Amino acid sequence: MAITPCRPKWKGTMTDRQRFNAQMHYKPFDRCFNMEFGYWDENYREWDIFVKNGITNEGQANEFFNFDVTGGIGGNVFMHPGFEWAIVSETPTTKIIRNGDGLLAEVPKDGHDTIPHFIRSSIQTPDDWKKVKAERFRLDDPARRVDVQAMKNAHPDSHTYPLGVWCGSMLGRIRDVLTFEGLAYASIDYPEMVEDMVETCCQLVEQYLDQVLGQVQIDFASGWEDICFTHGPIVSVDFFRRVVTPRYRRIADKLHKHGIYLWWIDCDGDVRPIMRCFLDGGVNCMFPYEVNSCCPPGELLDEYGKDLRIMGGVDKMVLARGPADIKAYLENLVPYVERGGYIPFCDHRCPPNVRTDYYLYYLDLKEKMFGLP
Repeated sequence: MAITPCRPKWKGTMTDRQRFNAQMHYKPFDRCFNMEFGYWDENYREWDIFVKNGITNEGQANEFFNFDVTGGIGGNVFMHPGFEWAIVSETPTTKIIRNGDGLLAEVPKDGHDTIPHFIRSSIQTPDDWKKVKAERFRLDDPARRVDVQAMKNAHPDSHTYPLGVWCGSMLGRIRDVLTFEGLAYASIDYPEMVEDMVETCCQLVEQYLDQVLGQVQIDFASGWEDICFTHGPIVSVDFFRRVVTPRYRRIADKLHKHGIYLWWIDCDGDVRPIMRCFLDGGVNCMFPYEVNSCCPPGELLDEYGKDLRIMGGVDKMVLARGPADIKAYLENLVPYVERGGYIPFCDHRCPPNVRTDYYLYYLDLKEKMFGLP
């Protein structure tokens, strides 16, 4: 389906790739990189501007709003094959399912968006992990081989957008298969098991990177953790420092050998207790940086200086309050955008309680404040 943009692309004198790299490496740039992090599924059903224009997904929305373009490559760096999805039982309002991570979960029957209630993991003990590892985490799995030529064809050296390489997850996906509580307990009860899971994740990422680095021109690395909440990480800071940071370092060393010095991690919650652990491991950018569970982005940028970058950090709750609050919030971000190393956008997927006229005001104001002078 062809998408007709609802607004012109921000004017600029650089390509999207040149702009992104200059801004995120604290070099002179023509204007702020213009991007957003997407929307709740309900937005595509409830926002008139999406419904009337046939916008049903994030890719279409990005074209519709004419945002700057990013690209990415990624491989099979976690469980394969996944568990077979199945309905285990039902009530009048809920279903108990087994998902692809092997979790028993209670979900609403009507399919509305919510965090599932996880009942039980398929990995409870080191013996369970040994079995699942042998079946689903094989390094020699043919599915982990990369079609390098297809990748090169898709992203020729002439590409004008920043291209990222997916570096998976060292602990977040382990949280997915163990559950939040399961990981918290396992890091104490079975620390060797959890460390072996982290090591396995690291080896899978390293194997993927060995196939793709140097084959296409990559500008940044990306990853996902989501292992923090409002009071810090699920595991102890000491555990994270001892077990996770050294694996980050191994991956970062590979990236640096190929000139890739920007690595963002999507980790919600209060990341402050492990911020130094991230930086020591080579992760130097937070994305999409949630504000209410942590602090305003300027506080961390002031504390860590140019060692840190942030993408995101525009409080979604402020967007719902209207123009005056939106304007006041963005004005506080001006000095951080101007100095570089910071790209502002909604601090997670924009929820449907944000009115479309407020959201369009926000996009217009961003262009006025952060676009080409």
